[in-house]
Amino acid sequence: MKILLSNDDGYFAPGLNILAEHIAQLAEVMVVAPERNRSGASNSLTLDRPLSVRKASNGFYYVNGTPTDCVHIALTGLMEDMPDMVISGINDGANMGDDTIYSGTVAAAMEGYLLGIPSIAISMSQHNSTHFETAAKVAVELVQHYQKHGFSSPTLLNVNVPDIPYNALQGTVVTRLGKRHKAEPVVQLKTPRNETVYWVGAAGLPYDGGEGTDFYAVANHKVSISPIQVDLTNHTQLTDINDWLKS
Repeated sequence: MKILLSNDDGYFAPGLNILAEHIAQLAEVMVVAPERNRSGASNSLTLDRPLSVRKASNGFYYVNGTPTDCVHIALTGLMEDMPDMVISGINDGANMGDDTIYSGTVAAAMEGYLLGIPSIAISMSQHNSTHFETAAKVAVELVQHYQKHGFSSPTLLNVNVPDIPYNALQGTVVTRLGKRHKAEPVVQLKTPRNETVYWVGAAGLPYDGGEGTDFYAVANHKVSISPIQVDLTNHTQLTDINDWLKS
């Protein structure tokens, strides 16, 4: 297998390095990641300037752009052959529920999916995680299972792993995305020049986090796997909006 790895924490992030070490035991690996932390970049592409690609001493390529830039450049300009899979992560922090809309980690995997490649985004359940090894082993298991049983249709998986030792995991479940309360208010600060600046507030706590959701699975020490899609059409409202326009 050939597998492209990326992330949104930057090419130097410990989660990416641990992931590369483990996946390299199964496949030929290429790493193309942002030169700095680009968390929250979502699916943004850089279209207002050219991008540069450089190679680090460990063999990783890094790009002065977004996670989506990295995967797009890798697949359309750097790699001679399409990889068998794209994996993004291991993110230092959860990407559950509404997080997936903003996540650069998910966006990097989604770019692979949009270009027709099975893709996985994998994240730890909290920031400042200490058990990246657990998520790396989960990633290896998913790749091994894919080698034996390929997906029957184009697939994009969002995986969240509890920040606990591997042996403490209570299993793996397929989940839907939960939902969060609205974000905390922005934090206003004054600069030495008496200018007002703003820090975006923290994400809200789960309000739809019951059984069957990614939040519930991770809270119960289980790996959450959510199949996600790109189609944003609200199919249930097509008739309603059509009737609304006619009225």
